[in-house]
Amino acid sequence: MIEAAVLPSAATRVQDVPMIPRTALFGNPTRSGAQISPDGRWLAWMAPHEEVMNVWIAPVTDPGAARRMTSATERPIPSYFFAPDSRSLLYVQDKAGDENYLLYQVDIDSGDERSLTPFENTRVQIVGFSHAIKDKALVGLNDRDPRHHDIHLLDLTSGALELVLQNEGYAGFLADDTLTLRWALRQNAAGGNDMFEITDGRIAETPRESTGLEDALSTTVAGYTADGKTLYWIDSRGRNTAAIFAENTETGERRLIAEDERADIGGTMQHPLTGEIEAYSVNYLKREWVALEPDIEQALAFLRERLEGEFGVQSRTDADDKWIIGHDPLTGPTRTLIYDRVAGTLEEFYVSRPELEGAPLQPMHALEIPARDGLALPSYLTLPPGSDAEGRGVPRAPVPMVLLVHGGPWARDAYGFNRSHQWLANRGYAVLSVNFRGSTGFGKAFVNAANLEWGARMHDDLIDAVEWAVAQGIAERDKIAIMGGSYGGYATLVGLAFTPEVFACGVDIVGPSNLETLLETIPPYWEPLVRQFHERMGNPEKPEGKQLLIDRSPLHKADRICRPLLIGQGANDPRVKQSESDQIVEAMQKHGIPVTYVVFPDEGHGFHRPENNIAFNAITENFLATVLGGRAEPISGEVERSTAQIVTGAELL
Repeated sequence: MIEAAVLPSAATRVQDVPMIPRTALFGNPTRSGAQISPDGRWLAWMAPHEEVMNVWIAPVTDPGAARRMTSATERPIPSYFFAPDSRSLLYVQDKAGDENYLLYQVDIDSGDERSLTPFENTRVQIVGFSHAIKDKALVGLNDRDPRHHDIHLLDLTSGALELVLQNEGYAGFLADDTLTLRWALRQNAAGGNDMFEITDGRIAETPRESTGLEDALSTTVAGYTADGKTLYWIDSRGRNTAAIFAENTETGERRLIAEDERADIGGTMQHPLTGEIEAYSVNYLKREWVALEPDIEQALAFLRERLEGEFGVQSRTDADDKWIIGHDPLTGPTRTLIYDRVAGTLEEFYVSRPELEGAPLQPMHALEIPARDGLALPSYLTLPPGSDAEGRGVPRAPVPMVLLVHGGPWARDAYGFNRSHQWLANRGYAVLSVNFRGSTGFGKAFVNAANLEWGARMHDDLIDAVEWAVAQGIAERDKIAIMGGSYGGYATLVGLAFTPEVFACGVDIVGPSNLETLLETIPPYWEPLVRQFHERMGNPEKPEGKQLLIDRSPLHKADRICRPLLIGQGANDPRVKQSESDQIVEAMQKHGIPVTYVVFPDEGHGFHRPENNIAFNAITENFLATVLGGRAEPISGEVERSTAQIVTGAELL
């Protein structure tokens, strides 16, 4: 065993490996997000125009005849889709990261664009589209009351909005293929959900179905087939993992159609016109697709034979004759292909980041890490190039490591190409992502093991993963960083304040520092969900809950931080207000503790403008290099080209 004192630096160990430029990983892709129109006539995708991602379109018969359909100039368009009648493109956009998304429409033939929801301080929700009524949609708007989304029928031809239902406290709605509202969901006193049937536009007085807190994140009505004869349920009641059931709407009989003991059912493929589920996926350590129909199994087998790594169906025509396939080869840039099921052909449409072709991308290792109480933590590890010639998932000698913590916390890390993993591994670090308790997709017991455990057992899982990595000879004990966004930013602050000797440094991106003020400043449209936050985090309306929130807030232990900390914050963040970062920076300065604090005035919950994301990553990798000894690409003006404001701590970079 090589003694830690004589280990070469992380930068030295990868000095002969080509450095992957930040722009190749975090700049705009060449193309992304391909879709095919329901009528099969058009291909659409995202591509940059004047360095901002916009929507482009071309005939299926002539993909080279592309024309730009949108004119975003500041922020990339986050999401777009074809209207059901294939006559227009729809997209959503907010302002400077405020998450007040409005809905816009672009006519395919004329190129004319208009806002379908021209309101201020309003966030649109798409409630339902229809295969039977292709020129209309149901949308939710909170322009009347910011807490609640009233349901409107939107005419995609005229743009007219007709009020269907005024919402007086419901968290969500479900419609059928005739755009008729059928269900309303509302939280109950236990933190679970009550599900009310809607008949002739009237919501039932009593719920037909209910859950407690333990099933709240894994049980819901999931949609109807087009003929209305089948209602699908995602349901974990009476079991651990969420399964899919099909209910006969005439008899009420339920039939189990998909389950897995290891994980919740993660996704489905439904027939474009009938809405019938034809395949489902299970994602424990890796995603696996299971077909329910012979022709779908044949199609998936065709794709498996030709595509190594991960793949998924992104878009299908109504005729179901052409599919858009997203392919992740794991150690190469992602690709998009067009699968013609009739001709039996699979043709490449584009490579998302061709500049990564031949780059020294590293394999990701999927594994389980045992927590101290025996819980298995599904995790993902990427090692620096050249450190693991045998491919065992263990380097020849321990290396510096970055513990990369996901947000949510009701979300998960997954297997596949990960830009942050590749970036940090290329700089000389092992990168470990851990699905700590509370992560979703692994059964309700795994989620509920995190109730009231923010900053406690959820943090213990991360510490257990660190100890595991050290014991396995993966990580150098004194050169481990913790880094993450949102909940991952909170975990970073917890790591440095609650266990100040474990981590060499931390990078907090839009992370809350005070759980009390976090709950006081959540967006108004989250109010229908606040009971679940209280039950899972701590109820500030009760003395013991308030004290729990205080005890688990890094702000109140800021004086214990003794390792370098970098904080990044969007000024317009509606979820984690800038005050969350301001107050811990102020507390650290009060105690004379150095901190580097970067604010982006035109960003929200995360950094979506590529120039801002690249700038913060430039700061981050130079910060990590100073502490952990990895290599760093020179900053070369990235900060100046962004809107970054280094409020304090520039001298520490």
